Amino acid sequence: MSRLATWLPPVVWTAVVLSFSSDTFSADNTGSVLAPLLAWLLPGLAPSTIEMIHGLIRKSAHVTEYAVLAALWWRAFARGGAVRPGLAAWLTLLIGVAVAAADEAHQAMVPSRTASIRDVVIDTAGVLLAVLPARLGWARAVDLATGALLWVGLAGGLAALALALAAGVSGGMLWFTVPAAAVVLVYRRKRLAERRPS
Repeated sequence: MSRLATWLPPVVWTAVVLSFSSDTFSADNTGSVLAPLLAWLLPGLAPSTIEMIHGLIRKSAHVTEYAVLAALWWRAFARGGAVRPGLAAWLTLLIGVAVAAADEAHQAMVPSRTASIRDVVIDTAGVLLAVLPARLGWARAVDLATGALLWVGLAGGLAALALALAAGVSGGMLWFTVPAAAVVLVYRRKRLAERRPS
């Protein structure tokens, strides 16, 4: 009974996730429900804004459903005890990516749906949202995510500034945010160095 309680939830949720690639959950069908609801809740929204919000809700659903999928598989592997935590994290990631790829492959065969590599990346981000904190602990996962986002902000900001200068356009807030990201990265590096044992 305890094995069933361990392995049934991830298997059932995997089936549920794969069922979302059917015609029932196409953008047209979810839009026919969400668009009128958004128009009723926020009557001043332009149709293009409603369409954008609908798209964001759909992508957020991708992240959420795959985070739940990963959490359930991680829990099953952790409870099983036969798999080390590092291997459990890799197996969970592998299952998440495989399900995302299968989901998109199925959508390619459904006339009302479209397959997208971008959705596999979004789904994988959802898996990582569950796996990283489970494997590393919340503090370490937040620290790594903060560092990664700061580096992305700095590199992306520098690239955007270079493009703006090449186009003869003002960099606007980038002149503030790029140096701010650099300062925070230097400060973080200094703090990490101080924490290391001598």
